[in-house]
Amino acid sequence: MKTILIILIVLHGLIHLLGFTKAFNLAAVEQLTLPISKTGGVLWLFATLLFLAAALTFFLDKNIWWVPAVLAVVLSQYLIFSSWQDAKFGTIANALILLAAIVGYGTWHFSGKYEKDARAGIIQTAAMPESLLTEADIRALPEPVKKYMRYTGALNQPKVNNFKVVFEGRIRKNEQSEWMPFTSEQYNFLDASTRLFFMKATMKGLPVAGYHCFKNGDAFMDIRLFSLFRVQYQTGKEMGIAETVTFFNDMCCMASATLIDKRIQWLEVDGNKVKAAFTNNNITITADLYFNDTGELVNFISNDRYATGDNNTVQQLPWATPLKDYKELNGRRLTGYAETIYTYPEGDLCYGQFRLTDVEYNCK
Repeated sequence: MKTILIILIVLHGLIHLLGFTKAFNLAAVEQLTLPISKTGGVLWLFATLLFLAAALTFFLDKNIWWVPAVLAVVLSQYLIFSSWQDAKFGTIANALILLAAIVGYGTWHFSGKYEKDARAGIIQTAAMPESLLTEADIRALPEPVKKYMRYTGALNQPKVNNFKVVFEGRIRKNEQSEWMPFTSEQYNFLDASTRLFFMKATMKGLPVAGYHCFKNGDAFMDIRLFSLFRVQYQTGKEMGIAETVTFFNDMCCMASATLIDKRIQWLEVDGNKVKAAFTNNNITITADLYFNDTGELVNFISNDRYATGDNNTVQQLPWATPLKDYKELNGRRLTGYAETIYTYPEGDLCYGQFRLTDVEYNCK
């Protein structure tokens, strides 16, 4: 759909060159029967440039692409009215582009809150002092956890104050729902206990965006069709607990260097299985971490997360994130693939599949 829209914008923009060509007598333009002044010809050329700018910024995934698109449509429609007999059918293309630009505005406006929160977090952590993670820092941790941290390459690297993760994958609500492809970007800020997750998905060919915001125990989830129309919103105590589990899961799966955090209590060790508790803002959750003999974390299971059902009802269920396909990425060895699974009384539901595409630590 994106490719089709870009082609439409480019072709529609190039058609406006006919007005410029006629105004300056560069070639015979039989399609336009009414005379066009040189000033009008310049406006037809300017409309072309605006449409091409919109297509280029949209191709480059710039959320601000809707600005040149709206300006182009307004100017184009003015020119069409001035040559209505010859150019009236261009109104159809303008209407389609304007509709897409309105969606673009919604995406820009909705994602702006996420981007603002992320910038604020980066500014707060930018001045934090950096020091290397050493064997002395992990001395008191369980052996499987120490082995995991060594395996991932966390030692002799800067301790982690924040990290950014980019995923692609697919999600669904239940087994009867269609899978929705998505891309996501998130920031985690450790001392501030903040997790900001922004997702762009496609549902039945329509764009859907979601913002999960977790700040020190308080959380909300906002899902919008076209980034404009809210289709789901959830907040409350259960959401705060669930996102505390997710925050700790991110620490374990994406940033092993953070496992020296004083809020973690290591409760039990049984071979390659380690039970941990994480406490933040008077919320304590527990999870079982499963490692293999190589040192990889291969699963994370917690009984403290809530699943969202119909009418925003919530149900506390076992939640697992099996991990595999470890790979080298930006100097660390990290899982390349993960699933999110709820265990219902009638069986397991895998509702998310994630492929890690990028990670960055201590973002400035």
